[in-house]
Order: sequence, then C-alpha cells, then structure tokens
Amino acid sequence: MRFLKFYTFFFLFILGLRSVASFAHVGSSGVLFQGQAGAYRVMVSLQPPDVIPGTAQVTVYVESGNVTHVQARPIYFRTGDKGAPSSDPLKAVAGQSGQFQGIVWLMAGGASSVQLTLEGDGGKQELIVPIVAVSTAQREMPAGLGVVLSILGLLLVVILITAIGASASDGLLRSGTNLSPKLRRSRWMSMGIASVVCTGILYIGSSWWNSWEADYKKYMYKPILGQAKIVNQNNERVFQLKIDTNSINRDRQRRTVMSFLIPDHGKLMHLFLVRQNSLDAFAHLHPERRDTTTFEAYLPKLPAGRYLVYADIVQRSGFAETITDTVDIPEIYGKAELKTDPEDTYVVTDPLNDPKKIPVDENVVICGKPGTKTKLKDGTSIVWEGKPNTSFEAGKPYQLAFEVFGPDGKPAVLEPYLGMNGHAAIVRSDGSVYIHLHPVGTYSMAAQQIMQNRIADTTKIFRMTTNAKVFRDSIDRYLADLKRLAPAERDRVLMAGMTGMDAKEMDGMKHEHRIVFPYAFPKAGQYRIFLQIKRNGQVLTGIFDANVKETAL
Repeated sequence: MRFLKFYTFFFLFILGLRSVASFAHVGSSGVLFQGQAGAYRVMVSLQPPDVIPGTAQVTVYVESGNVTHVQARPIYFRTGDKGAPSSDPLKAVAGQSGQFQGIVWLMAGGASSVQLTLEGDGGKQELIVPIVAVSTAQREMPAGLGVVLSILGLLLVVILITAIGASASDGLLRSGTNLSPKLRRSRWMSMGIASVVCTGILYIGSSWWNSWEADYKKYMYKPILGQAKIVNQNNERVFQLKIDTNSINRDRQRRTVMSFLIPDHGKLMHLFLVRQNSLDAFAHLHPERRDTTTFEAYLPKLPAGRYLVYADIVQRSGFAETITDTVDIPEIYGKAELKTDPEDTYVVTDPLNDPKKIPVDENVVICGKPGTKTKLKDGTSIVWEGKPNTSFEAGKPYQLAFEVFGPDGKPAVLEPYLGMNGHAAIVRSDGSVYIHLHPVGTYSMAAQQIMQNRIADTTKIFRMTTNAKVFRDSIDRYLADLKRLAPAERDRVLMAGMTGMDAKEMDGMKHEHRIVFPYAFPKAGQYRIFLQIKRNGQVLTGIFDANVKETAL
C-alpha cells in the first residue's frame, strides 16, 4: 500500500512539461463542470476557441448559494499559478438570477484550465475546470475585405515611392526654381530604388506570412489514428488496437505521447464498442498495454457486426484524447468467458427505431425513455426524471437525472464504480457524437487533479525528465499494485486520489441513489445513453434514448 501511494503521487504530480491538443470526446465542443465550491453549488460551461490565441466563452450557473461576484483567469500547466495572468470579472446576466458570463483569453496552446473565484455570502471560493487550448481551424479572409486591403496596400506603396522620389528632387528645390535634369534623374532613380526596396519588403513579408501559415497548418490539432481488428488467440476473440503515431504532426514530443500515458479512473484505456447504426450492442472494456502502441482486451459475448470504436486515453499533461475507428466483430467461436479486466462489461438491447426486435442474450436490457421505469437484469430499476416524449434542444445545457431503485422498489444502495457513483456514454445514431461523462462533468478527473497539484506547486516553469522507460515503468507498477487490491479498497484509493473525499464521504455515496450528469447535446438527432452503475459487486448498464431538436431561436 505504501508503494501504491507513492506511485499515485508520482503520476499525479510529477507530470510532463509539454502538452498537446486533446479531446475527451467526439463531436462535442466545450466542457461542462458541475460541483461544489464551498457553500456554492455551480454548473460551469466553457466553450474554447478553435484558434489560438483566442477567447474561451465562460458561463457560470449558480445553483445554490448567493454569489455576487465571479472572476476567471487561465492557468497553463507549464507556467502554473505563478505565471498566470490576473483575473477578469464575469458579468451578471441581466434577467437571469445567479448567471454570470464573460471571456478568458487563451494565448498559448497546451494543457490549460480556467480558475474561477466566487464571492458571496459563503465567502471566497475557488475551483478549477480543465479546458482544451488548441488550434483546430483556420480562418479565411472574406474576398471583399481582401480586395479592399490589397487596394489600400497598393495605394500606400505608391504614396511611399512618390514621397521618396519627391524628397530627392522637389524637396531640394529653392522657392521659385524648376527641376533641373539632374534632379529629375535623381527623382526617378530614387523612385526606382524605392520600388525595388518596397518590392523586396513585400516579398519578404509574403514569404514570412506563407511560412507562418504553413507552420500553423503543420501544428494544427490532428487526432491520433488507430487501427482496430479482432485476432484469434487460443480460439478466443481478442480486440486489438494499434496506435499510429505517424498520423500526427512531426513534433517529436507529440509523436511520443503514447509513452507518457497516465491512468484515469485507474485504467490506462477506456474502450467503448457500440454496434454501428442500430446501437443495440455495447461494451465498456479496459484493454491492457502490450507495447507502447498496442492495446488488447478479450471480447465478451458481443453479437457479430460492425462496431464503432471509441478509445479514451489521458496524457501526462492531464488532457484526454479519443481514438476512433470501426471494427468488424465475427461470430463467437470460443467460450467468450475470459476477461482482461474484472470491470469489463457488455449489454445488448433493442435496435434503434425497432423496439419490437428484442435480442436473445443473457445480458438483455430494454431501452427506456424519460419518465419511464427501465428494469435491469438483476431487478434493479432506473427512472430517468422527466416527462415522456421529451425533446431536448441542441446546444442547451441539461442536467440528466436518474433515480435508481432496488427490486423491492426502495432507493437502491449503490457502490462506487471506478471511483464514481455512475458513468455514462452518449452516442449519436450516426456515431458522429460520443462522450464519456461523469456526474462531475464532461472532463477527465485526472486532468482536474493534475491542474490542482500544478497550481499548488510554486515552480514558475515546470520541467520533467523525458525518459519514456522510467515513466512507463512507474505507471505499470502503479497499475499492477492497484489491480492487486480488493475492489472496495481499489475504489477507495481511486476516489481519494480523484476527488479528495474522506472515508465518511465515500461511505455516504452508497446512500445516494440519484445520479445527475451535466451535458449539452451538440446537434439535433437521435442519441442513445448508456448509464452504468454498480450494485452488489456487479456492474449494471441501463440504456435510454433521447430525441434532440434544433436550437430554438
């Protein structure tokens, strides 16, 4: 246990210097945070810019407590609290009680966070929300503006050349005299030289701009690519994901990110498999690292078909990326009883838009909707709070609330699952939107803990060894120690590391049967929500459908 605590401290605090762009989701921009800051319960929405430098839009919703002032400032992992700028105030939104809005300038890319300071009846409180700071787009100049600027630039060049010519001729004349042939030659010669110099300056400027543009494109965020396939190992189906680090830019440190991964919720990778189009089969697995770029996991009894692949990893800077692919899973040709990780789970349900087609499987769960009771395989029921046939608006933040009841109809006693009282994966019907979220929000818990530790550090510029083997070995030892613990003790360690909860608070979580997830559906369409909880040592999955319409004007 002593070694486990040491490695926990090691990978949470002594983390890497340079960060790269990341997205802990697919198709959903921004971060939603929900939690407690002293006496204030708040929900925070951060919408990052797609070009750096740029401004992040910050909205704070105060759910409980009287907050009168809110300030925000960016904090970068590299420079920490000592190198961060001063805070800027957020303005109270007129007509919206307890709502504050403003912007935060993000001047550099990399691992970042927004520190919020709230003041009110409960005193001054602070909280940290991780955010992506990375360029993902390139702005195009409007054609009309380009023509106008070109004409103005040409006019300025002509005026400059004319002025230089005049200074070498007319500017030397005495009052009442005319230009001599010598001064005329001097004017034309000066204008010629000025034309050459201006042309050279324009060429150099144009070359510099083109070079800067090429460099910008080179280092724009490019997602890590992976190739998924199913291999036969001793007559068992094994999922294998090989990461293609050559798919990202030429920055050496960017290419070596797979050597510097850290666990999130005690796992180095969270893998989600969802059968394409029908979304009627789902698995949450935790592959193990075979080498730097290869991860493998035994497949459960998933039916054959083409599956969407979403693999979540977290870099040492604290930001997470999701590697996506598709994979064709063949029919079961083994017993499919082996598990790579004891928390690996799967479930099958009725296909999207075909509720009458019920699959035949030992892990069948019928899909539910808001306002209805959905039964799980052990008799537990989950009620998604809301009215039946509810339609959600795209882009609007919601609190997706679920209540869990035991077979006897009484509020259920929940157990921590991977350090939380619930997890959820949300997938759009076409696979273009995916997110793995928790009751605290849409960000990585490891990211928040890392930034909190970095802020507590007084080092203005943080540096760390780039020895990949030393880093990997430390993480592997930590994971091995963690895996040897009993489930209850493992969850206790994870919860203490991620949230700072004490034993009393962790025991109290078992009596909380209501789970709330903050989320904003990014675009209209059909979505399926896979909610996971743990009871009596068993991970259970409830499935729910949501219909999302366009944002009302």
